[in-house]
Amino acid sequence: MAESKRDYYEVLGIDKTADDAAIKKAYRALAKKYHPDANPGDAEAEKKFKEASEAYTVLSDPEKRRQYDQFGHAAFDGGAGGGGYGGFGGFDFSGADMGDIFGDIFGDIFGGGRSSRGARYNGPMRGANVRTSIRISFEEAIFGCEKEIEINYKDECASCHGTGAKAGTKPETCPKCNGKGKIMYTQQSMFGQVQNVQTCPDCGGSGQIIKEKCPDCRGTGYITRRKKLKVTIPAGIDDGQSIRMAGAGEPGTNGGERGDLLVEAVVSKHPVFIRKDMNIYSTVPISFATAALGGPIRINTVDGQVEYEVKSGTQTDTKVRLKGKGVPSLRNKAVRGDHYVTLVVQVPERMNEEQREALRRFDEVMTGKITKSGEDEGKESGNHKKKGFFK
Repeated sequence: MAESKRDYYEVLGIDKTADDAAIKKAYRALAKKYHPDANPGDAEAEKKFKEASEAYTVLSDPEKRRQYDQFGHAAFDGGAGGGGYGGFGGFDFSGADMGDIFGDIFGDIFGGGRSSRGARYNGPMRGANVRTSIRISFEEAIFGCEKEIEINYKDECASCHGTGAKAGTKPETCPKCNGKGKIMYTQQSMFGQVQNVQTCPDCGGSGQIIKEKCPDCRGTGYITRRKKLKVTIPAGIDDGQSIRMAGAGEPGTNGGERGDLLVEAVVSKHPVFIRKDMNIYSTVPISFATAALGGPIRINTVDGQVEYEVKSGTQTDTKVRLKGKGVPSLRNKAVRGDHYVTLVVQVPERMNEEQREALRRFDEVMTGKITKSGEDEGKESGNHKKKGFFK
């Protein structure tokens, strides 16, 4: 019976002075908590979900809320001119627009899915973003540069001024949705009838129908042409990162602003340098003599050649750090990474006989071992005494 029902304001946990936003917020929280899909097999949760949905249906409708505030539950039991019971938990939901909140909370649970804001509200819509790419060199990515690109750009049609209608005519209100850009439909669910919203199929959500299209733009309202744009590449950009150019994307609809142009940087590989984040890596060969004796060498960096003093006795694969010779930070180009150099001792691939002999003498002095050539000389002189390198 109607008298046994709890007060709708009590069910939602709100005051009688609550506005529409507070009512919707309270119902959303209860619906998420007690929805049967979130509580399978829980009869008590299903009961509370139905109770909250019934309360929301009445209090979210200004006319039903007025009747409820005046007559209470009796307003809907047939005694005060209300509708009969039935449908969802003993209450008629056929007149309630639950599509927005159910779509907002549960996505595709009730079949229609969540409609986009642009589909539900026929207002200004921002244009889509456009993507393109540009190839730059390794050095251009490090220090930044300015490039010119050419894209397909949509400009407002000069003949129809963006309306899409033939000169002398204008778009008409869509008769199917009455200019709202959306239509409501009723769907039967396990909990009763639910109204949902979808984009009008006739006008595509614009709310207007163009009977005579502009011959220049074919009803689109825009003319596509090739346009050259200058792109500023920031210092320190990495491969795959994008530069955003505001307002250079697709035009908006119903007075909405243009989207953005996203230019992806494609950085060419360098024959010597390898980049990892803000650091640069390279390998530098040094001679055996330089590694043994030490001495100055010149190392190529993105800033040009720098001189480095090799320590005597340097072994192959020794790592050298050149501080501040790496990649600038995108946030602050004055802050830079480092350049790490791996020194590799070169072994001569080809030597003449004089060079070979000098190397044998060097090895003899260093190790104390007599080479085959030294043994022969010792036998001829009758002396096995080792000879010095220069001798």
